Amino acid sequence: MTTQTRTRTSWSLEAGGEPRVHVLHDNPDWFAPFEAAFRAEGVPFLEVLLTDGSIDLDAEPAPGVYWSRLSASSHTRGHAHAKEFTRSVVAWLEGWGRRVVGGSAVVELEVSKVRQHALLRRSGIDVPRTLAVFGRDGLAERARELPVPFITKHNQGGKGLGVRRFDSHEEFDAYIASPEFEEPVDGVTLLQEFLRTAEPFITRAEFVGGRFVYAVRVDTSAGSFELCPADACAVPGVAAEPFALRPEVTADTPVVQRCARMLRSAGLEIAGVEFAETVDGRTVVYDVNTNTNYNPAVEAVAPESAPGAIARHLGSLLRAEALHRPAAGVTAG
Repeated sequence: MTTQTRTRTSWSLEAGGEPRVHVLHDNPDWFAPFEAAFRAEGVPFLEVLLTDGSIDLDAEPAPGVYWSRLSASSHTRGHAHAKEFTRSVVAWLEGWGRRVVGGSAVVELEVSKVRQHALLRRSGIDVPRTLAVFGRDGLAERARELPVPFITKHNQGGKGLGVRRFDSHEEFDAYIASPEFEEPVDGVTLLQEFLRTAEPFITRAEFVGGRFVYAVRVDTSAGSFELCPADACAVPGVAAEPFALRPEVTADTPVVQRCARMLRSAGLEIAGVEFAETVDGRTVVYDVNTNTNYNPAVEAVAPESAPGAIARHLGSLLRAEALHRPAAGVTAG
């Protein structure tokens, strides 16, 4: 296979051409490691920015495999409608029977921590006590059901959106009555128990194709809730590298096995799952990232590259599609 890429600011996916992996996303700053991996693996790809564009709903989509990298934080980058654009494009693709990695069910999971919590609980995984409050009026009252300290989150999260720690209910009362209150984009604020870790770090386990790739130790001693591992997410003024490979966590680690089963049952092919090991001996999973990024320092020492694993996984799906759809794309021009 030959590699090629085009970044489109205005696109139309019903165009024909060679079958390839179409990467649907809203943030070019995150794409470089994946482009390098596709090129290294010889997987043809097309980068499609879901910030505008058009589709003919009656036209067959271009041949190939589609990978949705919708981010729940897209609205913070000026792309307020990227989620709705993604919903529309993915529905069209699935209606035509195209192979979509990160399809409709995954899109809804990415933009709702309530859905993530429900999936984890249903899978028998320990989760933090969490309340979802719709609007601002009930926040103060419901917060008193949690002991202090507790944290807040936005339901449509990513980038640590709305994540704050409160050490008293009175401090929280003052915050929600102040101009500093961060209004969630969907109006849903989560109130969640504060997990006291046995050591100052959390762990992020990365999965590709339902298979565990590696685990990352994320230092939380500085108190930051910005845990995005990509270079583009680097927090100004933080000198120390907070991300490191955690080699003692393997595919045989119980929480990894539980998460792998959960991801397979939910059809989540590419994901990062974050968990905390608490002072009272719990292993609590609190976040599922379906739009996952990778840290260069970890990638440099990891036994396997996660973007490389993604390129190989999508490349294998593309080859399988070519076998099952020998005439795919003929009507697409």
